[in-house]
Amino acid sequence: MGHATVSEQSRHKPPVVPGAAKSGGIKGLQGITATNSNTKISASRLRTVAAPSQSERLSAANLGLNSERMRTVMIERLLSQGITNDRVLAAMQLVPRHAFVDGALASRAYDDAALPIGHSQTISQPWVVARMISIAAEVPGAQKVLEVGTGCGYQAAVMAQVFSQVYSIERIRALYDMSREHLRALKLARIRLTYGDGMAGLPTAAPFDAIVVAAAGLKIPQALMNQLAVGGVLIAPEGSSTQRLVKIQRTGLTNWERQELEEVRFVPLKAGVQT
Repeated sequence: MGHATVSEQSRHKPPVVPGAAKSGGIKGLQGITATNSNTKISASRLRTVAAPSQSERLSAANLGLNSERMRTVMIERLLSQGITNDRVLAAMQLVPRHAFVDGALASRAYDDAALPIGHSQTISQPWVVARMISIAAEVPGAQKVLEVGTGCGYQAAVMAQVFSQVYSIERIRALYDMSREHLRALKLARIRLTYGDGMAGLPTAAPFDAIVVAAAGLKIPQALMNQLAVGGVLIAPEGSSTQRLVKIQRTGLTNWERQELEEVRFVPLKAGVQT
């Protein structure tokens, strides 16, 4: 996967959101609901995930021996779900998703589901990760990309196998610290992490060939759209009770084209930072 360090940045320090309390670590599978899961909408998804059994917890200890096979099964499932970008599939085959979730959930890391990572956030469903990165990879010659919402770091890790320059911003300090440790442990290259307000983007690093947003706002922030290079693409969920993936392509200095895609359900996009 390469041997380079994760670059740490805190160049943008927006005000802390009033009332943003510190959250504890993962406690079982609390937080997975229809309104808090980064996943494509289907009937089978609108349910609470059961807590792992004792046998599943024990099998997680041996997951490293089987993770490559489980990743191959995940890739075969993604192919059946319409994901065809070879670079994205190869990246997801390479990155160990189980290394980014709590040990008690490791045996479920390659399931077709989002999983909790604490602080009312989730690691996105594999299909969502593959779909959003595939759209970003459609930009001819795309190399410099921004992820809004680092979470546990998994999506950034996959992006780093596809693009040469990956910037990622996280507003929750505990998740920023978690993702930094995950990415350091895997010695992943080309990832620059920032603790800050994702809605503001990273104007000092712009323009970006693609921007991937891992949380849903009522409207895609204009600040992010302005940070696209001409010809670049932004992919983000948009909406409240009903959400869809939206693809925005910048066609000129003051022009953007919009396309609505699949119905999804994501955690909310929020301004400011949470300590």
